[in-house]
Amino acid sequence: MNMIEQHRQQIATLTLCEALDVPKASFYRQQAQKDSSAPVVPRTRPEHALSDSEQQTVLAALHEPRFVDLAPPQVYAQLLEEGRYLCSIRTMYRLLAANHEVRERRAVASHVVYTKPELLATKSNEVWSWDITKLKGPAKWTYYYLYVILDIFSRYVVGWMIAEKESSTLAKRLITESCYKQNIIEDQLTLHADRGSSMKSKVVAQLLSDMGVTKTHSRPHVSNDNPFSESQFKTMKYRPEFPKHFGCIQDARAFSVGFFQWYNQEHRHSGVALYTPGDVHYDRVKAIQKRRQAALDAAYQRHPKRFVRKPPEAALPPQAVWINPPKDPEKQVMN
Repeated sequence: MNMIEQHRQQIATLTLCEALDVPKASFYRQQAQKDSSAPVVPRTRPEHALSDSEQQTVLAALHEPRFVDLAPPQVYAQLLEEGRYLCSIRTMYRLLAANHEVRERRAVASHVVYTKPELLATKSNEVWSWDITKLKGPAKWTYYYLYVILDIFSRYVVGWMIAEKESSTLAKRLITESCYKQNIIEDQLTLHADRGSSMKSKVVAQLLSDMGVTKTHSRPHVSNDNPFSESQFKTMKYRPEFPKHFGCIQDARAFSVGFFQWYNQEHRHSGVALYTPGDVHYDRVKAIQKRRQAALDAAYQRHPKRFVRKPPEAALPPQAVWINPPKDPEKQVMN
């Protein structure tokens, strides 16, 4: 190939690299790798490079307890002040990178992996869920705190309280009173909550331990781990009579008295087949289901063609309620 042809080929290569936005050096490197006939010349260590023993000396210095938290420039400066020069700052970084120690050279704690809670309730007073929500007060940035404990099987509110602050002492009192009213015995109940300060407090933890109540917590920033309490708060705040703010704490308590009476004894809850939480919690479902079934049977006798597939059946609440049911169907209790 003469000089003119080589020059033309170089111009074509440059034009192609510019069009494809590929560095010229990368193109020639790939071409050299494709040419199997090109001899592979091993890279020799420069004469001025650190020896293996010198490299180990540098690493040992970087691993000293007094230097383990310092960046190489800090180590370099202190060593010079002590009359020692081991290598350049860049070489320190290079040695640390080769040993995967650039970011952290200490033994640090690993990231905590939180287990997904899987809780099953097959009857009332087996699993409770509790949480705290804010209610707006009369002035901006003023709130009242509503504590609510809910039975996840029946959706029955077993205890609630409104206070001017969030307090583990107040939470302890509410839990104690609710367990007393429901006649909770040792090893009967699991109490689930998120990771708020009151929920994780030593005061509450000690109380539950003394009472033989198992405590569980949601994973951080996972609202689905406490769905029943979240749903109950939404029901409350979407009621037509729920105010934009409360004039005083007495107003908030008066509203809550009426709301929880309605919620427990009048509200037909979609999660429990449109029975009230009180009906499910206190085992009044069978008698009510018989009355519903009698009405459905009478309607079927009058107009059977209106029920296309089969005679109507009055539904019953689910026999098992989960927080995060396991993916394995064999572990789940069928409804």
